[in-house]
Amino acid sequence: MKTVIIMGSTSDEPHAKKITDKLDNYRITWEQHVASAHKQPSKVLEILNANKDEKNIIYITIAGRSNALSGFVAANCEFPTIGCPPFSDKVDMMINIHSTLQMPSNTPVLTVIDPGNCAMAVKRIFGV
Repeated sequence: MKTVIIMGSTSDEPHAKKITDKLDNYRITWEQHVASAHKQPSKVLEILNANKDEKNIIYITIAGRSNALSGFVAANCEFPTIGCPPFSDKVDMMINIHSTLQMPSNTPVLTVIDPGNCAMAVKRIFGV
């Protein structure tokens, strides 16, 4: 059982910490990477390929604005992908949420806005 967090940039670290603190409380193993689907798609694929033979993985993607990361991960792996985009405020959320919600067919991204709820979703999916 492992959670793999992929952030679009290092500026997403404070948002990721809200998730990882809860995962630590739930005693769920996690690892964290920075790789943009727009700027470093081969690095994202490297992360996915490194974990392709694992049994129980959940990916959490953290990217705002033009969120290609969540869809890219979901389309290129067989594991659940939870998009937990960071927003600076409600206006930012209303403008940018659709880049995480609207995905092409065969690209299942579960979107959870609250970082605590994201960690709890991982806990429930893993059944711990």
